Amino acid sequence: MIRRTSKFFAHIMERWLPDAFVIAIIITFIVLITGVITQDYSPTHMVRLWGDGVWDLLVFSMQVTITLFTGSVLAQTEAVRGGLKKIASIAKTPEQAIVLMTMIALICCWISWGFGLIASALMARQIALQVKGVHYPLLVASAYSGMLVWHAGLSASIPLKIAATDGDELSALLEGNTIPLSETIFSWESLTICLILFVTLPLVNRLMLPPPAETIEVEPYKININTNPDIKISTPANYVENHRLPTFLLGLLGAYYLVDYITYDGAIGLNTINFIFLVAGLLLHQSPASYLAALSEAVKGLCGVVLQFPLYAGIMGMMVGSGLAASMSGWFVSISNADNFTLLTFLSAGLVNIFVPSGGGQWAIQAPIVIPAAQSLGVPLHQAAMAVAFGDAWTNMIQPLWALPLLGIARLKIRDIMGYCTVTLIWSGFVFALGMIFLF
Repeated sequence: MIRRTSKFFAHIMERWLPDAFVIAIIITFIVLITGVITQDYSPTHMVRLWGDGVWDLLVFSMQVTITLFTGSVLAQTEAVRGGLKKIASIAKTPEQAIVLMTMIALICCWISWGFGLIASALMARQIALQVKGVHYPLLVASAYSGMLVWHAGLSASIPLKIAATDGDELSALLEGNTIPLSETIFSWESLTICLILFVTLPLVNRLMLPPPAETIEVEPYKININTNPDIKISTPANYVENHRLPTFLLGLLGAYYLVDYITYDGAIGLNTINFIFLVAGLLLHQSPASYLAALSEAVKGLCGVVLQFPLYAGIMGMMVGSGLAASMSGWFVSISNADNFTLLTFLSAGLVNIFVPSGGGQWAIQAPIVIPAAQSLGVPLHQAAMAVAFGDAWTNMIQPLWALPLLGIARLKIRDIMGYCTVTLIWSGFVFALGMIFLF
């Protein structure tokens, strides 16, 4: 049943789903036209909102780009390749490969979404090289499925935001109070949902494995890259460029900073992860020439990300500036009661996430609507917050933006994995919905 369903969706997506860049363009015009029709804004006003918003994610876009580049460069070191190879060797059959990949992805994305995306993509590449007969598109889709738990993990933006709110608009909504992590990501309700996904999702992904006659294996030359070729040293400049000392010294400097920073500050965000990837790559690569060769290779597969983040920033600008996102969330709240509030909030968050694929940005939109409604209905605020968080994570399975980093490293297109991600969306939606009904 699951295999037939995944085959159906895979066929539909492969035939009809355009490139992720085209999808972003289509969503742009859907939001623009919807804003004009439903929010009574003129086309000119919507275009201005779009243009003003295009650069709102510029800093974040650069952070994500650096995450991808430094993570990919790190993966091309001999030490990391060896470690990935040992882990990949646990799987001996295609079935075991899918299960192993899903479990690794869930663990890594729970620790950190940025780390999880890179680690899962690299693990998928290594497993594909070692396990013969594994269906590569499903393997990569399994790697991406780990994003289902990121917003209930250690890098979850909404729980971290409400645990440290101080002196801003959200603080006023919460009446100056904070919600501890023990009530959000470490609550028994959230951990139960994550555990159910950890147990069932590997099995669901494994059941989607197509028969051998339909298997698509990876072409090794696309992902098995040597960035440490034999180089003839003919000049002093060549000698310095290919000596380990420059990058090793810079890596030691960065490592010293990291130890000092983490010891006295303790906060680990996306910038810290980027710095860890950068330092590790510098320490493990054999020379500046080796590092630059790996960086040049990484750029080839990840350039599409640079263009699409500004497009989604423009979409978010229209969604927020026109009030369209607030209207969508408000409609769900208007038909809710104390019994179905968390379920409808979860569904509204899933819908908003398709157009505003940013956890923090989405919370800024929905919090002013969700928090007062939860208070008036007597719904605990930590439950309302996690309903939004799980909704945001849920529709990541069909939101191309966050798949781009992983696809860039895996060298696939969105249509290659989206059929399998659709099945994952259906199953996880069932798990999340039951969690909202019986746990929250």
